[in-house]
Amino acid sequence: MRVTPDALRHIRSGHPWVYDHSVASTSHTGGMGDLAVVFDSERKFAAIGLWDPSSPIRLKVLHHGRPVTVDRAFWTARLAAALARREPLIARGDTDGYRILNGENDGMPGMVLDRYDRTLVMKLYTAAWVPHLADVLAAVDELLHPEAVVLRLARNIPADALHGLEEGDALLGVPPTDPVLFRECGLTFEADVVHGQKTGHFLDQRDNRTLVGREADGAKVLDVFASTGGFTVHAAAGGAASITAIDLSAPTLEVAARNLAHNAHLPNVAACTYTAVVADAFREMETYVKQGRKYDIVIIDPPSFAQRQHEVTRALAAYAKLTDLGVRLVQRGGLLVQCSCSSRVTTEDFQVTVAHAAARADRPIEIVRTTAHAIDHPVTFPEGAYLKAVFARLA
Repeated sequence: MRVTPDALRHIRSGHPWVYDHSVASTSHTGGMGDLAVVFDSERKFAAIGLWDPSSPIRLKVLHHGRPVTVDRAFWTARLAAALARREPLIARGDTDGYRILNGENDGMPGMVLDRYDRTLVMKLYTAAWVPHLADVLAAVDELLHPEAVVLRLARNIPADALHGLEEGDALLGVPPTDPVLFRECGLTFEADVVHGQKTGHFLDQRDNRTLVGREADGAKVLDVFASTGGFTVHAAAGGAASITAIDLSAPTLEVAARNLAHNAHLPNVAACTYTAVVADAFREMETYVKQGRKYDIVIIDPPSFAQRQHEVTRALAAYAKLTDLGVRLVQRGGLLVQCSCSSRVTTEDFQVTVAHAAARADRPIEIVRTTAHAIDHPVTFPEGAYLKAVFARLA
């Protein structure tokens, strides 16, 4: 295939996507998962990638530069390199829940591989991987020796391209019938790897949860959009006196309660008072403001508000509203932890929005820490960055 000059420049700079409108010509009609070779105007090799005729991102680039053979050894090398990047986390020995492959950022575009103890979850965002699964799984089995590899699928994958594969299938071993227990920084959590959100747990917030735990001793904590209790458990283990967790989903808060129970042998967790509130976060926070409630730590970790570019303005307005409510609930000298997982919202826009909203609420903040991606969620191209968080003190 040949691509536009602009697309070729992006490929040579390491960008992993070629959009359909950037495809200048192809030698023939490609099938799902075919290996497509990009040639430049002088008929020299430029890149090779996975062809996806059902996606606007028509080519997922695997490699650029000199020619390379894409075979089982290629996938094994990619997996080994990803594990080497995570070695500082793996070597700690207190965490066996982490991301092994972070899609494009680990040279495996459209594929995520997460570890929960001896169970792995492979999530595919394109059916272009289906023809290559046998070789990829052989590499996974060789290097990781998992008890099972569970398949999860993005909703936009056409069923007729999956050749009978279904959500929750075991690609290796047998799919677990119960939630899988795993460790995160010495704490125990459960993951429903077959039916749970994402791959069973939000692994990307591990570092931010640890930071909250370090600040939580004796604190009264409000955990907004608490989900399955990642921040809650770390805060409790860190010595929080009480935690109020708000989420719209009763089932996820039930998981949060079980995650606390998994750690009830720890004195700090056993001593913490926990209250779960099933409610809309915005409305519940408004109620708390009217009641004059105050907390030492307020954590706001909402879902993505901007799936598309035209939603960014609305997303920033939502973040501003959450900040306005959040700062009104923080004690003087207390801590606001506000996160965004909207990749289309830039770090600068997010931080400015939070700071301005706090100032308008007459509760100016001092940003004491900003964070981004953890070691198991590397970022190698602009669109790969999505996670950002602000830790701010209230005067």
